[in-house]
Amino acid sequence: MMDWLHLLLPAWIMGSLLVFLTAPLGCLMLWRRMSFFADTMAHGTLLGVAIAGALSLPLWLGVTFLALLLVGVLWILHDPRLPNDALLALCSATLLCSGLLFIQHIPSLRPELLSYLFGDLLTISWADLPVFALVIIAALTVLYKFWQGQIQIAIDPDIAVSEGVNAQWQRLIFMLLLALFTVLALRAVGSLLMGALLVIPALTARLLAHSPKQMVIWAFIVAQIAVSVGLWSSAGLNISTGLSIVMTMAIIFTVIFSVQKVRTMA
Repeated sequence: MMDWLHLLLPAWIMGSLLVFLTAPLGCLMLWRRMSFFADTMAHGTLLGVAIAGALSLPLWLGVTFLALLLVGVLWILHDPRLPNDALLALCSATLLCSGLLFIQHIPSLRPELLSYLFGDLLTISWADLPVFALVIIAALTVLYKFWQGQIQIAIDPDIAVSEGVNAQWQRLIFMLLLALFTVLALRAVGSLLMGALLVIPALTARLLAHSPKQMVIWAFIVAQIAVSVGLWSSAGLNISTGLSIVMTMAIIFTVIFSVQKVRTMA
């Protein structure tokens, strides 16, 4: 039993800490209709991993560099003539293919490809937790400082701008926070499932909440339950932690949605 706790406890603490960032960012992403952005960032992490592996650098350094580079590219590509979702689809597909092609030519990275794709939270050690905690606290501090502006932009950008909110600055802050999230979440759910970690709890919360504050709280509760149940069940069933966490989130959403539909029809 103690061996199980020694393995699972740091992973559970890390997942629980990550949820503090997942809930508000996921809600903001849903309100701003930027779900594709998370997937684009997530797919870019694979290329970051490949670059770090090729240069013998720490993986987090490669992923951070790629995430910041992608923010810069999307900032430059922003054009009223080009639909935002189409641009994100272009970048997402390009980065995913580039990352997979690159990794295939780096033999040392091939054995760990599945963990990069679907995550392995169990690799988190006690030594990793202080750094992760400090980064998450710093990100939450920034988010708290700019939260009101983010809400105003999400509700109505035109009114927010007329009230003095800098829309471009708020957009950049939001993109940078999502970039930071992708670096932290890579080991939790991998590059392919990162978007789900943000979207599904927020989507479930939307079924239950009647205000923005309630939605963030419900998203936090749903994500926390999913991380806990998914992590411990992944150990028992011997499956990827990322797959288990996301499937738990999907089951919670399905149950709540089905119950509400049945009540509506009754």
